[in-house]
Parts: sequence; C-alpha cells; structure tokens
Amino acid sequence: MVSIVQFTEDKVDDVMTFERRLRKQEPGAYLWDAGEDYRNALHNSFSDPRFVNSISLLAYRKGKVIGRIDASIISSRSDAACSSAYLDWICVLKSERHNNVAQMMLEELRKILKHKKVEVLIALMASNEEAQKFYRSIKNASIRDEAIWINTN
Repeated sequence: MVSIVQFTEDKVDDVMTFERRLRKQEPGAYLWDAGEDYRNALHNSFSDPRFVNSISLLAYRKGKVIGRIDASIISSRSDAACSSAYLDWICVLKSERHNNVAQMMLEELRKILKHKKVEVLIALMASNEEAQKFYRSIKNASIRDEAIWINTN
C-alpha cells in the first residue's frame, strides 16, 4: 500500500535514501549530487522564508520513499485575480513506475492546492517519452505554450 505524506524536516534522511536509489536506478539522469551539501540544503529549506509557499509530498511504500512531488504557489500582482502554482518536481523510482504512484501524488497535491484556493497548476514537461506519456494522461489538463529557461547570471 502507498501512502502520501507531507515532506517534513524529520523525513530528510528518508529523502536522501530515495535520492540515492534514484541515481542507482538511473545513472546520469539527475544533475545534482545528493551528498551532504544537498542534505544540509534540505534541512535549511525548512527555516528559509523562500520556501514558505512550497508544498512537498512523499510517497511511501513499506516505510521507504518511492516518490516525491514538489510545487510552489506563485504570487503575481499582474494577475492577482488568478492564483496559480508551479509544479517543480515529480519523480517516482523507476522500479515503482506504472503503479499510479505519480497520479496519487498529483491528486493529493491538487487537493491541497484546491483547499488553498489555487486554480491552476503549471508544469514544465520533461522531454523524455515516459514523462511525456504521463503528462498527456493527466485528467482536466491541457498542454499549452512553450517554455524558456533564462539564466540570471
């Protein structure tokens, strides 16, 4: 059985184990090192005001994290009548994919966002075929526009 829970600071070690499992199952697919600097950054995020609008959920099976979803509520005065959120990350261990884990996490995130009066969840789509298939399967969603990554340096 899969349970979806809020990512809280006491679960950082579980997330670190998940991150190591991800990299073992898919070498070269993840661009950052899941070492001590990352562990410290995760711990620090729970007291950092930049993360006050973040929502992070974990999927557990048999006491181990098998998936993670992260989003942030976006505030913009130019579109103050519409509340939206950005889906930053959704990932399930390769060995756990195609078992509706991603859908379960997304559904729980949608419930939380609806409760917070967020109307739209915006996501960049990963270009790999497996991710594309997942995004196209999402109910009550439409694929629009294109994305651009702008470096601030």
